[in-house]
Parts: sequence; C-alpha cells; structure tokens
Amino acid sequence: MRVRSPVVAGRFYPSRRADCVREIESCLPQRLPSDLPSPIVAGIVPHAGWSFSGPTAAQVYAAIHSQRNPATFVLLSAMHGWNALRPAVYGSGAWSTPLGEAPVDAELARAVLDAGGGLLVDSPAAHDGEHSAEVQVPFIQHLFPQAHILPILVPPDEGAVEVGAVLAQAVAAAQKDVVVIGTTDLTHYGAMYYGFAPAGKGAAALEWTRTNDARIIRLMLQMKAEDIVAESRAHRNACGGGAVAATVAAARALGAQKGVLLEYTTSHHVMPRGEATDFVGYAAVVF
Repeated sequence: MRVRSPVVAGRFYPSRRADCVREIESCLPQRLPSDLPSPIVAGIVPHAGWSFSGPTAAQVYAAIHSQRNPATFVLLSAMHGWNALRPAVYGSGAWSTPLGEAPVDAELARAVLDAGGGLLVDSPAAHDGEHSAEVQVPFIQHLFPQAHILPILVPPDEGAVEVGAVLAQAVAAAQKDVVVIGTTDLTHYGAMYYGFAPAGKGAAALEWTRTNDARIIRLMLQMKAEDIVAESRAHRNACGGGAVAATVAAARALGAQKGVLLEYTTSHHVMPRGEATDFVGYAAVVF
C-alpha cells in the first residue's frame, strides 16, 4: 500500500500529534451562522500555514461537523508546480500526517476515473510535493476520524468544470455521504514576495486586494463555475482556480443553488506586521 508522507508538517502545521490537536482546537469557531446550506455538499478553504489561514479553513470543517459525519472528503487541490498535465487522482493507499494515516477511498477513485473516460489520470506521484490538500487532512482526521479522503489535483484550465461534473456524477452513483473540498488562496499581493503591487502599500493596497478578491468570491457564491479559471488568470486572485471551478461545478451538479461566505480575511489582518506590504487573501465558503 502506497502511503504519502507529509511534506509540510513542521512548517505549515505542527509535526507533533499533540500540537496539531491543540492548534486545530484553537482554530475552531465559537459559533456558526444560522443560514448554512443543508446539507453542505462542498466547501472552499485556504491552504496557507495554519497560523495564518487555519481559523478560516476551520470554519468550513466546523460547519460540516455541525450537520453530520461524511464518509469521504474529496480534496480538490491547487497545483503550485507542474506535476500533472491532466487532473490527477491519488487512487489508493493512504496519506500520513502527525495524526496517523487517512485512508484513500479507492472505490470512489475508481468510479471517478471510470466516469471521466480518460479526463483524469491515476497519478499519486503528482501529489508528492503539493501542500494544498495536505494541510486539510489533519482537520478531517481530528473532526471526522472515520472518514476517507480522495485527493484530486486540478490544473487551472478550462477542463476543471468538466472535472467537477464528472466527480458529481460519480458521487451521486456511489450512494455514500461525500463532501467536496476545493482549496485556494486568493490574491497574493506585494512587491517583495509576489512581484505584484498595483496599489502600492498600506490601506490602499488592502482595499485594492479586497475588491480584487471580491470578484472571484462573487463567482463562487453565484456558482458561475465556467467563469472562474478565466477570472483567476486575468486578475491573479486565486492560485487554485481549477480546484475552485471544479468544486463549484460539482456542488451545482449535486444540487447546491448558492454559496455562503463564512469569512474573508487576509494574512495582514490575521498577523499584522507594520504597514501592509506583502499579504494573501483567504476565504471560507460552503455550498
């Protein structure tokens, strides 16, 4: 059995079990909004280090946990490298974290691959260096200890919407309780780290970023999956445009009619360090 070892434990999140549990518990919200979709079929979460984006991501998992315990979480991953030319499924085995091993839902993986008819490939190696799904797994292990996972890396291209449709088809046929989680961070702003500072620094930069991020969040909430990849390319407001488009498409096909924004923030608001210069946007959305 292939077991994927963690690549960002000790950097993006703690490397010790007790520390992981402690930090997850500290991230969980004290209360949730009353207007949650029911049932929640999908969500969008960020994937930065937990000290920055953990509390935002935790809102999605807490909202799901308030309703039920799904059997499987499909993790639609951003693609920060060039590990795959096609959407890549981690088709069997398990993912290891400081909380143990999360088993992969091999049955659902096969159903997705079959439904895709060659659209997706079974390529565990494509996931080796990618962190965006990995940082989600301990949240799932802690809150949903019996759940399986199905990681799928989704390139940011026009095929992402079809990935979502194929996934929804397989999920519906599987007749099991599945939630789809897509992961992206939003605008990466700043001249020093990202080479992208169209509004300078300080309050003007934060307002520009909020407006830029609102564009793609609006598409999520209105479930306009077909517009998301183009928007992320044109305005650099999502590093996981493919994952988001696939998630929205899947949620729509599974019966969701709109998205609900649980939180929007930036790394500067979470951890301000003087004047706002280099920072990243984060959103939590459920469908």
